[in-house]
Amino acid sequence: MTVPTVSLNSQHPIPQLGFGVFQIEPADTVKAVLNAFEVGYRHIDTAQMYGNEHEVGQAIRQSGLPRDEIFVTTKLNNSNHQPDAVRSSFAQSLELLGLDRVDLFLIHWPLPTRYGGDYVATWQTMAELATAGQASSVGVSNFQPDHLRRIVEETGVVPAVNQIEVHPYFTNEAAREAGAKLGVATEAWSPIAQGGVLDDPTITEIAKKHGKSTAQVTLRWHIERGDIIFPKSVTPERIQANFDIFDFRLSPDEVTAISALDKGEDGRTGPNPDVFDYIPE
Repeated sequence: MTVPTVSLNSQHPIPQLGFGVFQIEPADTVKAVLNAFEVGYRHIDTAQMYGNEHEVGQAIRQSGLPRDEIFVTTKLNNSNHQPDAVRSSFAQSLELLGLDRVDLFLIHWPLPTRYGGDYVATWQTMAELATAGQASSVGVSNFQPDHLRRIVEETGVVPAVNQIEVHPYFTNEAAREAGAKLGVATEAWSPIAQGGVLDDPTITEIAKKHGKSTAQVTLRWHIERGDIIFPKSVTPERIQANFDIFDFRLSPDEVTAISALDKGEDGRTGPNPDVFDYIPE
């Protein structure tokens, strides 16, 4: 099965389906990533704050796959926003991963109430890493429309992606549309709302028509809308099932029906980026 790719504004393609390792314990990460590689995943999404970059790198080495067949994303720790910290922490990520470059490096959260609200300097430093070739593409995560517009206006550098919470109960259209206008691809985290949509009657009915699970239909909904997704699991059967979403299509009416489940801010499962200010010790 060939996973479709999305062409980023950096001219680098990214597999539209990837494997996420958020909340996977380091001790379980190598096995989970190797299982994902065996199924066919070639896009791995990790982060400094996940604490499992070393294990992701170990799995890459053990897989025996050519480096250029694997797309690796990691993200900047919230404690590392100062320009010097961006550079040193990125170097540490490369060391932990055992790589000489990553395919995508993201600011994990904008933290507008921290660092004097200066996420622009953080972004400028990220852009320098791309210019130096250490990151093939750079982007952001959890940026609101105003955050996106500000960094582009003040630096002239457009992020390759914005990784944001998106699922049927929180379609986050304002952020998706702001990104689309700027040429920023949307990556959707929490694609099944942490399991919250799996018993939804509308999705259940559509799933029955296609002989698929509600999770598979929800992931397919994301694919149909053009977003990049990376569901996570440590269960081999679920890792496989999440990959088996390219042998059917949803009708436009089905996509619209699922999109209509949006609850606005009431559907958000994660923090609001306008006020989120967590910095790990």
